[in-house]
Amino acid sequence: MNKSIVIVSDAEIKFERHYQWLSQSPEDGAIVTFTGKVRSLSNEVSSLYLEHYQGMTENVLYKIIDKARARWQLNRIVVIHRIGKIVANENIVYVGVSSAHRKDSFAAAEFIMDVLKNEAPFWKKEQTLSGDNWVEAKKSDKSALKKWY
Repeated sequence: MNKSIVIVSDAEIKFERHYQWLSQSPEDGAIVTFTGKVRSLSNEVSSLYLEHYQGMTENVLYKIIDKARARWQLNRIVVIHRIGKIVANENIVYVGVSSAHRKDSFAAAEFIMDVLKNEAPFWKKEQTLSGDNWVEAKKSDKSALKKWY
């Protein structure tokens, strides 16, 4: 049985379906999920446009899951990332992790997000009232990665 799901798509995220999948194992006592949204600081950003390399992106996300599995005792993991145009306040990423114990699930979900933000090949263009611009990697994302390596 496959215990990892990776989806990269322009479709809306189906939370209920994926949460049900995460919660199917009676031996799991913890399910941790994270949902990231497109935010608009000071109402400047109207949307993001995300591009990626199909196939390569999914492979990188599976490798990140493998790294998490090497560190913690985990059962089911789902990583969903949207691409294309995503407007402010819409969901952009979903990470779900199930395990026997909450510490493993919390740590793995945080690890997956920190590594994804730094290593997954996504390119983001902000669409603002004053024009469009490609988003550079944030220093805070890079420093978050340091705690894991």
